[in-house]
Amino acid sequence: MADTGDVTNGTEALDAAFLDTMRTTGASAAGLYLLTPDERTLRLTILSGAPVEFIAPWRVVAPAAPFPVADAVREDRLVWVGGQEDMTRDYPHTAVALPYRFALAAAPVATTRPQGALLLLWPGTHPPRITPRQRDHIASSCRRLAHLLEDAAHDGRPITPPDRPRELTVDTGRPAGPKSAQAAADFAERLPGGCVALDLEGRITFLSSGAAELLGRGADQLLGTRPWQALPWLDDPVYEDRYRAAVVSRQPVSYTACRPPDRWLDFLLYPDASGISVRITPAGTGPRPSSAPPRGTTDTVAPARVGQLYQLMHLAAALTETIGVRDVVDLVADQIVPAFGADGLVLYTADASRLSIVGHRGYDRAVLERFQGAPLGSSALPATQVLSSGAPAFFPSPEELERLHPGISGTTGKQAWAFLPLMVSGRPVGCCVLSYERPHPFTAQERAVLTSLAGLIAHALDRARLYDAKHQLAHGLQQALLPHTLPVVPGLRIAARYLPATRGMDIGGDFYDLVRLTRTTAAAVIGDVQGHNVAAAALMGQVRTAIRAHATAGAPPGQVLRRTNRLLADLDSGLFTSCLYAHIDLAHRRATIANAGHPPPLLRRPDGRTHPLDVPPGLLLGIEPDADYPVVDTALPPDATLALYTDGLVEVPGTDIGQGIADLARLLADTPGKDPEHLVNAILHRARPSRRRTDDTALLLLQVAHRPA
Repeated sequence: MADTGDVTNGTEALDAAFLDTMRTTGASAAGLYLLTPDERTLRLTILSGAPVEFIAPWRVVAPAAPFPVADAVREDRLVWVGGQEDMTRDYPHTAVALPYRFALAAAPVATTRPQGALLLLWPGTHPPRITPRQRDHIASSCRRLAHLLEDAAHDGRPITPPDRPRELTVDTGRPAGPKSAQAAADFAERLPGGCVALDLEGRITFLSSGAAELLGRGADQLLGTRPWQALPWLDDPVYEDRYRAAVVSRQPVSYTACRPPDRWLDFLLYPDASGISVRITPAGTGPRPSSAPPRGTTDTVAPARVGQLYQLMHLAAALTETIGVRDVVDLVADQIVPAFGADGLVLYTADASRLSIVGHRGYDRAVLERFQGAPLGSSALPATQVLSSGAPAFFPSPEELERLHPGISGTTGKQAWAFLPLMVSGRPVGCCVLSYERPHPFTAQERAVLTSLAGLIAHALDRARLYDAKHQLAHGLQQALLPHTLPVVPGLRIAARYLPATRGMDIGGDFYDLVRLTRTTAAAVIGDVQGHNVAAAALMGQVRTAIRAHATAGAPPGQVLRRTNRLLADLDSGLFTSCLYAHIDLAHRRATIANAGHPPPLLRRPDGRTHPLDVPPGLLLGIEPDADYPVVDTALPPDATLALYTDGLVEVPGTDIGQGIADLARLLADTPGKDPEHLVNAILHRARPSRRRTDDTALLLLQVAHRPA
């Protein structure tokens, strides 16, 4: 077991390097994200310069999420956002939740493998472009952080992301001590009007007697509180929003507020890395920062408890991008649960008049078994009761839950619960349960926000269930039509793989097949039906069946494609198909190939040299009924490998497909070994280790044995 002191020393070294990065880059705020051990999420581990609540929607980020740190890790590059215009264009969901002026950089923290990402923020006054010097500082800092993480793991004391990030403070270098503190207080007392100091969390840490007089409350009532919570007349989201704008943009802001019944006060906020200095004067008498809007106005207006509503807007936008049920569960668990301070989640769906658990966090599965399959008409469980009534239920303590539902609170190990019915047009979709490990008083505002959020979750879950049903139908159809095993052909070594597109895409029409014709001949085919739906999968089955029928009937390659093309034209499905057909003659070690608009095959020679074969592409199948398909004959030396593939393996958005084919040929040439199974695994792993697949991929490798069968 690692020594506790070693772990502490590793953490301290990481913290020191993190703070040093902030100083050298001039960043006003920063965060360090680390990949969890399973590499499924990026978790905020260290934060400085901003309150945790500001970044609550992004404390846990999926590597595929549309967020700068996720892009930095996934694409292994520095992401730069020079201002609000860039943010709105590139990350609209984030722009909704942080509508302030600032610049941002996210950079990967990696050595031989990705370990996380560094997030840096600068004030709104930062130039819209990053300088080469800053870029170099960030790159060297990320290498330093990565080496510290790697060293800690190598020494048996890996630094893993905590549940809550460590909050660090940058040393401002200001003098401290009783005398300097008293001098500062005396200075503030001599100024006209009032002076208030806020920390970055918005709490009052100091106020002068003049400020207490203007605000109408004593220091004993205000110290340690947030102004908009302690003073009812400041409980307006506009004023909290001004504080958030000052913290994020690091620029002076101002607003005017009326202290009842009719006393108007000017508030001028001056932020820095340690907090905010607030100057309070009677309206119209004090100085104003040059960047401040006219009196009585603000440059941003928000509609309600600003922090939570910005989070709600962000989460609503994120829910619109969920695809399947698993996506909805992950989003609720990774973003909504921490955003509302919850510790547990259970997400039910209503299936066949019963509740079915589709996801949970913070619970032992055995604990939830007693609730699985509960009938919707039952009133014994809170989840079924809220679905029957359509109204949410909030239980701030075990006693409250026990009073209405005896025997349930003790089984879950939780102390507070929010049961949110998920309804769509009056129809029950499911139930979302948020739970807390301590008693949690639900304010009226929190109840309203959670109730609104339940409606968004309900629509996302309903849409996701429909998608999953369609996806399963298409996937089952395609898997039924693809060959489960390939025939054994003496003298030919074979390996094949099919990879569906990344989750979020429908199943498509990629296919492959191998048909043994005689003792020394075989037919290999690969193709791609246009589209990503059930129709594409069904047409794929028809194409594969037609080709197999013509091949076994003895038709030569050109005639196989010609006859299949005529069939598709007669079917008039509106979908087109690319296809490559190869007749393999093992006795003479030759291949005769015909091509219908498909990427050319690759031939790897026994010495490793690999190149595309020049096979003239005919028209796609299904376009012109009388199209002809020329054939090409090529030699297959002993130990040569013929590679047939679909465009999902070589096509990358924004690049020429010819370059992708050349890259695949180079990869096949550089991959050591001759065994087709080893080659196919290595190619798929090295060609797309982490890139998000946007199209299906099929790969078929055929290797001629050194000695004929």
